[in-house]
Amino acid sequence: MAWIDRLRAGLQKTRSGLSEPLGRLLAGRSSLSEAQTERLEEILIGGDVGVALTMELVETLADEARRGDEADLLVALREGIRERLVGCERSLRLRTDGGPTVLLIAGVNGTGKTTTIAKLAVHLRQECPELPITFAAADTFRAAAIEQIGVWADRVGADLIQHRQGGDPSAVAFDAVDHAIRTGGALFIDTAGRLQTKHNLMEELKKIERTVAKKLDRGSDERLLVLDATTGQNNVSQAECFHDAIDLTGIVLTKLDGTAKGGGVLAIWDALKIPLMFVGVGETADDLHPFSANDFVEALFSAQEG
Repeated sequence: MAWIDRLRAGLQKTRSGLSEPLGRLLAGRSSLSEAQTERLEEILIGGDVGVALTMELVETLADEARRGDEADLLVALREGIRERLVGCERSLRLRTDGGPTVLLIAGVNGTGKTTTIAKLAVHLRQECPELPITFAAADTFRAAAIEQIGVWADRVGADLIQHRQGGDPSAVAFDAVDHAIRTGGALFIDTAGRLQTKHNLMEELKKIERTVAKKLDRGSDERLLVLDATTGQNNVSQAECFHDAIDLTGIVLTKLDGTAKGGGVLAIWDALKIPLMFVGVGETADDLHPFSANDFVEALFSAQEG
């Protein structure tokens, strides 16, 4: 199945809760009553677009209506959303100087961090079959986490650097960077998603990043936050905390197929201006794909085919 079809299927719940009600309200209209404007706000906020961006979009449509040029407000809204996603896309940065590309992967437990690492590794392998890949099991707080990333390392054919449960995550990162310096390629550092307090979690992430920088004389190349789309607006505050701690370079949004509130894609970009690099709409490697604003808008506002 082509990616755009996967994305359409994955956004089915969001279309039902967001774009289809918008279509019923706006299609063919060139103006809105006060009651219709309030309904528009309800739909957008209910779809997790966010209050601030909702007000901006509604004002944009009001401007269209005031111009009185018989515009279709649904088309105007769709284009307004597309325009606001400009700059949201970015591809992974892979080093070309012979040094390892280090990717620090963060996120709370349950977002799909470890499986996302595996899917990203598969994508890189598809582009470059001979690329050496290393996984660092830096979530040492859970035996299950070490075991899980070990299983994925076997499946992907990646080297695995691990210590005992309860060990120092930064020591794992140190040894993994040391290994990656020798092998080259890409190093994915899996991190813990739940410590005793949020402060501890962020301090541990900072320590891992300092360890990478000390070993390489530079920071990690990518610091990606994996977010669960079903979490909704909480993703914005979650991302703010991680961004303050490690200066995120990108976001991976998983489980987009499990939510009716895919408008959160807009809220995250509007609030943080951190690139949304990949979106996931299923369990297989093919269901994680580089984010495209055009594809997202087309899939969001198109009817499910077949």
